[in-house]
Amino acid sequence: MNIPTNLFMWIIAAVPIAVLMILMLKMQWGATKAAPLCLIITVITAMLFYKADIKLVLSESGKGVWNALIIMLIVWTAILLYQVGSEANAFAVIRDGMRRLIPNELVLILSMGWIFGSFLQGITGFGVPVAVGAPLLIGIGVSPMWAVLISLIGQAWGNTFGTLAAAWDSLAMTVGLEEGSEAYFSAAFWTGLFIWIWNLFGGLIICWFYGKWHAVKKGLPAVVIFSIIQGGGELLFTQFNTTISCFIPSCISMIAALLISRTRLYGSQFKIEESPIMENVSEEKTDKRPLPDMTLGQAFIPYFCLSGLTLIVLLIGPVKQFLGKISFGFSFPETSTGYGYVNPAIECFSPITPFQHASMFLLVSALVGLIYYKKKVWIERGQEKAVFSRAFSMTLPSGIAVICLTVMSKIMDGTGQTTVLANGITEVLGEVFVILVPFVGLLGTFMTGSNMSSNILFGGFQMETARLLDVYQPAVLGAQSAGGAIGSIVSPSKIILGTTTANILGSEGKLLRKALAITMPITLLIGFILYIAICI
Repeated sequence: MNIPTNLFMWIIAAVPIAVLMILMLKMQWGATKAAPLCLIITVITAMLFYKADIKLVLSESGKGVWNALIIMLIVWTAILLYQVGSEANAFAVIRDGMRRLIPNELVLILSMGWIFGSFLQGITGFGVPVAVGAPLLIGIGVSPMWAVLISLIGQAWGNTFGTLAAAWDSLAMTVGLEEGSEAYFSAAFWTGLFIWIWNLFGGLIICWFYGKWHAVKKGLPAVVIFSIIQGGGELLFTQFNTTISCFIPSCISMIAALLISRTRLYGSQFKIEESPIMENVSEEKTDKRPLPDMTLGQAFIPYFCLSGLTLIVLLIGPVKQFLGKISFGFSFPETSTGYGYVNPAIECFSPITPFQHASMFLLVSALVGLIYYKKKVWIERGQEKAVFSRAFSMTLPSGIAVICLTVMSKIMDGTGQTTVLANGITEVLGEVFVILVPFVGLLGTFMTGSNMSSNILFGGFQMETARLLDVYQPAVLGAQSAGGAIGSIVSPSKIILGTTTANILGSEGKLLRKALAITMPITLLIGFILYIAICI
């Protein structure tokens, strides 16, 4: 690569991201409005300053559109699942049933937003915990904005070793870590350690949202127990089996939530009346429909189906192998910029295996719920069309933003702009760059919407930088992936998943501002811990 890494080129590479941040944070634009403009700026900078030709731009745009369509499949099926439950009035049953089962409202919010969300992340990922979790939190009385933010926070700790360690495997493959080697387990250990730090803070932050110091004091014992199970359990399992190191602790923490709700400390009713995150539901807003004759277990039928189906497909080897035989993607030619930045030809780009994909699990679960609720007459005959129609109409507006953001990230990646951003920082800062290692991981997820993509994009770069700086490489890789996991909270594409299912599309700027205020200090803390551990 002969791209000049100078201040001018660095600034040019940063312009699309800077404009996106200004529009969303300062101007309060929604992603649907901001993303198309930033895409145009990205194309201009790519062609004028990074010497990209039209073939490259079209090729990378095609990759972005394909990735976006896969994301939109998840969005639509998650909204369909929500609409099925809403039509049957199942969320009212879940709200009342969970409140009886877990009388402490703080523990209830932690259970739905943090624990159940991380369980979904452990098996599905791909934004499903946000798309599914936000409506569930709204169902128990959390206001839509906070429901999305809590769902984002809750799923983040499972972003590396969740989805059966897909993001971790991509990092290991990218940097050449041999499975079972000392370096492999060492990098996994550091990753788990840094993620545990975030996990603990994540639980405390949710308590703070609910009722400031009073809620933190009340929830501290529960958060510590949950964090030991989740963060500590994941760290322990990384030294034996990375594939299930998120899934098993998330399952145990769900059981722990029910047991904790039987203790003297959390077994009685607790509620902060003036909690800023709870909806003050007026009579006009209250759903006037009578509660259906439905048990809590029946209300959760689609979610039981989602969990069971995912586990069967992904954990039973022969089933996974059989369903994985069908896979398809598109081929793209080799392209290069005038600076010699080459994108190799790809025979099958980002192939989708439909019967192993999260959208298939969501679709089947939604259909099972629809059939079951119809059979019980909780959904009236002839309402199926309305359910599908509402799901489609809610999905369509977010599609513009998702497509523009993914195309933007692919063009920046394919022209070397993303690499110039990272290289420029290292050249200026030298060893101090170690503090910013997790921020690079966060940037990768912010740009691509995926910790897996962030690890693929920056894993090799982080490894090479660690070698040049002569610092401990496994620890650097751990901070990279932990930063990528935290970055899932500020990823615009994941935020859009939540705002779409929470029906507050256009609020992405407000959410991003809140998310940045949470993630920046903790990412910086991880950077300082890394610097102290390997540089002093």
